[in-house]
Amino acid sequence: MGLTSKKLELLIALLALASFAGTVYLWPRLSGRNWKAVLGRVGTLLLSQLLSLMALALVANNWGGFYSSFSDLFGTDQGATPAIVDHSKPASDGKGLGGVTVQDSKPVALQLGGAAAGAKGGTVEQVTVHGGSTGLNEDGYVYLPAAYKDPAYKNKKFPVVVVFTGYPGTAENLISRMKYPTIAAQAIYQKKMPPTVMVLLRPSVAMPRDNECQDIPGGPQAQTFFSQDLPRALATTYNVSTDGKAWGVIGDSTGGYCALSLAMREPNSFTAAASLSGYYKAAEDSTTGDLFGGSQALRNQANLMWRVQHLPAVPVSLLVTSSKTESDYKATEAFIKAVTAKPPFQISSLYLTSGGHNFNTWNQETPLALPWVANKLSVPSSQGA
Repeated sequence: MGLTSKKLELLIALLALASFAGTVYLWPRLSGRNWKAVLGRVGTLLLSQLLSLMALALVANNWGGFYSSFSDLFGTDQGATPAIVDHSKPASDGKGLGGVTVQDSKPVALQLGGAAAGAKGGTVEQVTVHGGSTGLNEDGYVYLPAAYKDPAYKNKKFPVVVVFTGYPGTAENLISRMKYPTIAAQAIYQKKMPPTVMVLLRPSVAMPRDNECQDIPGGPQAQTFFSQDLPRALATTYNVSTDGKAWGVIGDSTGGYCALSLAMREPNSFTAAASLSGYYKAAEDSTTGDLFGGSQALRNQANLMWRVQHLPAVPVSLLVTSSKTESDYKATEAFIKAVTAKPPFQISSLYLTSGGHNFNTWNQETPLALPWVANKLSVPSSQGA
């Protein structure tokens, strides 16, 4: 049973209840003052409390999607560490393009009242993306719209939206909790956005470390992976454009910061970005370690307000979201003001009446933010737009 297995969650909950009942039943028999009775009381209490805490932790993890496996939890899912490569699999073409390994594929239900009979929502494929230049490998999902298999689109390249979780979220959350494939399928069917491929990933390519989508000196090159490796790798398997005008990015929390950061730092790779409750300066704490190798210049460049104020503006479109009750409201207002004064930056905002830093807030914003990003993308005519 895996860490997120419902069977494991139920088993530990039943054991916790059994332990509690056993403690109540045995307590009178352990009321003596001899050392055996004392140890018995201590042991039953510790076991009952430990199982209860484990049950609560499993429920919390499955709700928040913090860790996807035991290796993820215990820090053995490193991603960037050396690995044995099976050369019988087409993970790379030897030219630094990388590639994509597809493990599974499932249809996406349209889930839209009034849809025409037989209307389809597309497909979600579980994948591993192999970075040709960074050597990084990242698990995630690729959403293919229903039009992807339409013969009318055979010679057309598709635009791409990269979708990020927060840290330490899992890519599964983007499907189970935030329902990006369903939202995309419905928006495409209702012609609120063009047929668009999505890549659903977590922003940390070397878990359990939070790398804030930075190229870390002597460490994981996350910025290069997302801006260079990912488009090239995806194009080896899917009919997608690699032109930066056809690529956008959206994310929540850490993923929101990464979305803005990548678009502002890599305008040749991304043309639009949406940040749901994102922040504007790279986090630095025990989960990140030293992101900048002691360099204040690199630290400054990871501060998005600093970039707006001190570096030339770039032609990208940004969307930021918040609410007046959210902790990032004032920072978001200041960012909007700064960016508005620096064309060719373009910035839009989406404010809720109320909302916190949570899935409920993001689920209200996603149906508007995702089409906003997709409608900013364009595939060059030379690539079969």
